Amino acid sequence: MASLADSFQLKGLELKNRIVMPPMCQYSVEAKDGKPNDWHFVHYVSRAIGGTGLIIMEMTDVEPDGRITDYDLGLWSDEQIPAFRRIISEVHKYGAKIGIQIAHAGRKAEDAAVPVAPSPIPFNANYKRPRALTTAEVKEMVQKFQDAARRAVEAGVDTLEIHGAHGYLIHQFHSPLTNQRDDVYGRDLTRFGVEVIEAVKAVIPAEMPLIMRISAVEYVAGGYGLEYAIELCRRYKQAGIDLFHISSGGEGPIGSRRPGAHPGYQVPFARAIKEALQVPVIAVGNLDDPLLAEAVLGNGDADLVGVARGMLRDPYWALHALQAVSGHARDAAPKQYHAAFPS
Repeated sequence: MASLADSFQLKGLELKNRIVMPPMCQYSVEAKDGKPNDWHFVHYVSRAIGGTGLIIMEMTDVEPDGRITDYDLGLWSDEQIPAFRRIISEVHKYGAKIGIQIAHAGRKAEDAAVPVAPSPIPFNANYKRPRALTTAEVKEMVQKFQDAARRAVEAGVDTLEIHGAHGYLIHQFHSPLTNQRDDVYGRDLTRFGVEVIEAVKAVIPAEMPLIMRISAVEYVAGGYGLEYAIELCRRYKQAGIDLFHISSGGEGPIGSRRPGAHPGYQVPFARAIKEALQVPVIAVGNLDDPLLAEAVLGNGDADLVGVARGMLRDPYWALHALQAVSGHARDAAPKQYHAAFPS
């Protein structure tokens, strides 16, 4: 039995295999209303048919000005719930589980007239200068994350992911480079993230695991390293995170810490956090080769593997990977496709 094909259970979430489709922005909302449409329906449901164990829907924002662009998804209104529910319900028909990544772009909100951030520091010279949130507005932002989480639960998700990576708002708060506040959210750089976690935990079912995506290292000059990220994750685990999704970078122009782009380049980060905190993790980073993805699991580097661009190229990556590493994928395929996967 291949490790990729192993089931996985965490609290009330049970996955049929260890393969994850990570969040990938599609920038495809037609009416700029934040609602997923037929493109998103086909995009996600096809990966469920293709055998993926867990699908995490793309960055979905808690307010209109929290989007990277006006073509991103949102959950700032109850009117958006039915469009998400339609996709989630169909994904479930094919045995996949599905979550939503809730987020706010902060200073990386390209279409906001005036982006907001912990401190008025632009992402780079090509981005708008953001306005620093007041202390009261930060508390209001926590409420917006909670409201989005409630809507996701109403839409039928199996899990939720909080986006604390890639230079978006929560990352901006917990990075010393971008948080230069002198209030309570500046004296404790994890406070905003912790309050978001606690607020989300209050409105999701007790048996639903909560995921957080983290950048394990910053590549910008003077950015934080892995040991700092481990302490971030320690605080976030204490606040209620059950599973960490380990990525890196995204916070600014790449400095001397330029990462490699070789297959599996981020896997050591996942393993380090898993070992330090004894917490399950999702590893990502050019894991498109099924044998590499299998090795990551077989070596104990991670509990789940996220395959992003590989799934953009091949909606049936999971079935093809299971076939490649074990010689059979019939049990993972829908019955309509069994002729293509003999036992």
